[in-house]
Formats: sequence, structure tokens, C-alpha cells
Amino acid sequence: MPFDSPKRIVCREWNGYNKNIKEKQEVHTMKQYVVDAFTDKVFAGNPAAVCVMDEWLSDEVMMKITVENNLSETAFSVKEGDKYHLRWFTPGGEIDLCGHATLGTAYVITTFVEPQLQEVVFTTMSGILRVKKVGDLFELDFPAYELEKIPVIDEMEEVLGVRPVEAFMARDMLCVLESEEQVRNLQPDMTKMLQLDGLLVHVTAKGSEADCVSRSFAPKLNVPEDPVCGSGHCHIVPYWLDTLGVEKVEAYQASRRGGTLYCRREGDRIVMAGKAALFSQAEIFF
Repeated sequence: MPFDSPKRIVCREWNGYNKNIKEKQEVHTMKQYVVDAFTDKVFAGNPAAVCVMDEWLSDEVMMKITVENNLSETAFSVKEGDKYHLRWFTPGGEIDLCGHATLGTAYVITTFVEPQLQEVVFTTMSGILRVKKVGDLFELDFPAYELEKIPVIDEMEEVLGVRPVEAFMARDMLCVLESEEQVRNLQPDMTKMLQLDGLLVHVTAKGSEADCVSRSFAPKLNVPEDPVCGSGHCHIVPYWLDTLGVEKVEAYQASRRGGTLYCRREGDRIVMAGKAALFSQAEIFF
């Protein structure tokens, strides 16, 4: 298993100011992978750090590892029975749902931990989530958020620099813009965004090559822009499925890194499919 954490006693010596200090410190080691999700190449998509462990660390230690990584998400997972318990941490704290880190964790499990698996079942704060390998795609079975239409207010325009055509609220705020160009060129005021409702703010518009384009911002979680947000598409995709009157959409997140999601509706759920690329595997010490 990737969590092989032998405890080592190391002796550190420091000589200075005529002092001789010897300190014994217990050091743990753990494997950690960084996976670029919703892309087939590194330096694109959304990077997630993934730690698959034999046993849980304390929340304090997991939070420290997350802050040290300084990625939008670090995923921690432990196998419990025939399922994997999965938790997601942002630099601003634990979050209830994350798509790209779920994809990244499924990639690590099916590549390095249990390569015979074609489906990984996760228990999470958002219930049971399933990820299935279909060719070179990973299909994520996620809940669809129920959107409530809200008034477009001046504060939204002040934050975004453009006035949304429509706005909706679920866990996050979703703002629909007039054009793809507005989405791509957006330079929102992150400080003012902290005053808007919702955990994250997503902007979206009809796409020229993909069915829709979007960007996602999470300053409340110390993540200015999330490169490709899976949970955000649990807001974005239901809107476009209903608006376009279709059952499938190809969604492109138009961040600097960029990423593609192939999405469809299944009952009250959303299936989001994407690829993954391994950026690194390393041993961390704590």
C-alpha cells in the first residue's frame, strides 16, 4: 500500500553560539502523488495531491500537509471494507465535494494500489461517489445541485466587471455571462468577491467549440481561481442541460491551464468524465 510509514528516529545537531543541541524527533514518511485531472497532459487540467493511506492522520496534520502543498485540493483516502473513505482539503479548510481530486484519487488507486479495479467506490461527506474507468476516461457519478434563480445585483457586476445575464445559487453562486469572450477575459475583484454569497463563484457562457465554457473562483478557500472545478460543474452542467434541452454536454473550463469534461445526466445525478496525467510521485516527511 502507498502508506508505508515506518517511524524513524533522526538525530539533528546544531552547533552555533557555542551551543551543542541534540534533538530527537519522530519522522513519518508517506507516498504522495500529484495528478493533473481533466486533461491528458501535464501542466494542464487541475492538479490534485493524493495520499492513499493505511490509517487516518489527525485533521491537524492533514491540514498542514495541504497548506504545504498549496494546491487547490489535497485528497486523503483510507480503505474501509470494500470502499475507500475520501476527504478533501483546501488551503482554507476541508470541503464537502471535489471532482478533480476524486478523479485524481481514483487514478492513483487504479494505477498504483489496486490496478485490477475498474470502479472505485468512495464514501464521502457528499455520500457515495463512484468512479468508473471507461477506456482512457474516468467517469465520476456526482450529485447535481438544485439551482435557485436569484436576482442579478450591482454587487455582482462590481466584482466581475461585467453584468451577468442570470444568476443562480446552490452551494455556490453561478453567474451566466453574455459571451465566451467575457468568461475568458474576466478579471474579478477577489477582495470584493468575499462579500458575495456562496462558497465559490462560477461564471459560464455558451461556447464556440465546447457546448459551454466556465471559470471558477474560490477566494473564501484561499484558492483565487480553481483551474478545473468538478463540483462547480455540478452547478454548471445542470444549467446547460436544461437551457440547451440536451442530455449531454462537453464543458470546457477556460482557466489558464484549461480542462475538458464530458458530462451527461443520469436521473438526479451528473456523470462527469475526464482524463488524468501523473505529474509526480514522491515521499513526504512529517
